[in-house]
Amino acid sequence: MKHILSAIRRAVDDFQMIEEGDKIAVALSGGKDSITLLMALNTLKIFYPKHFSIVALTIDPGSNVLDIPKLQELCDNLNIEYIVEKTDIKEIVFDLRKEKNPCSLCANMRRGALNNVAKAHGCTKVALGHHQDDVIETFLLSLFYEGHIHTFSPVTHLERAGITTIRPMIYVKEKDIKQFVNKNQIEILPKRCENDGNSKREEIKNLIVSLSKNIPKVRDCIFGAISRSNIEGWNQKNF
Repeated sequence: MKHILSAIRRAVDDFQMIEEGDKIAVALSGGKDSITLLMALNTLKIFYPKHFSIVALTIDPGSNVLDIPKLQELCDNLNIEYIVEKTDIKEIVFDLRKEKNPCSLCANMRRGALNNVAKAHGCTKVALGHHQDDVIETFLLSLFYEGHIHTFSPVTHLERAGITTIRPMIYVKEKDIKQFVNKNQIEILPKRCENDGNSKREEIKNLIVSLSKNIPKVRDCIFGAISRSNIEGWNQKNF
């Protein structure tokens, strides 16, 4: 946890993610990333110089996709308030609209619900569990499939929603999260998305694995290029 906490604190400081008195809703899906972020921020708030509080927030897509009692147990053990918002997202995306490429619509609907519920509970910010590998994959997805040089920002101010999105784990590598979860025998919920393993993101992930065999530092090189670029949101720190 020390290694992950160090990376998170560096990101929080570099991009001024947390201010005094913030109430942060941590998006909790039950996967390794969101659980690690929840546990890390719960520890960070003990010693971070700026005082802040956290709550865990789950957007339930419906159709018994998530094991809510397991997530409630996790939050109870961490002494963290847990909020669940039930929705019909799965039914709308997969059953009614029968989207051929459902990821974008599903993500947008979950994000909208997340922001609305967080604001309704007095939260100033929403923390997402995106890590360094997610930054790289999103960059390559945008480059290859949209022809844009873009990836998500460490901090996004959503004026219409009246809330700010932060991604404290942008410096954390996915392999470190996996190691943390395995070492501490943390139970994570299985993925139950109907499109899991059959997305463009999965193709990009496999491509990076393939490239890494001949270019071991390819992830570091791509992330370094993003960090030094003029991509919106990434020029707040002088690298």
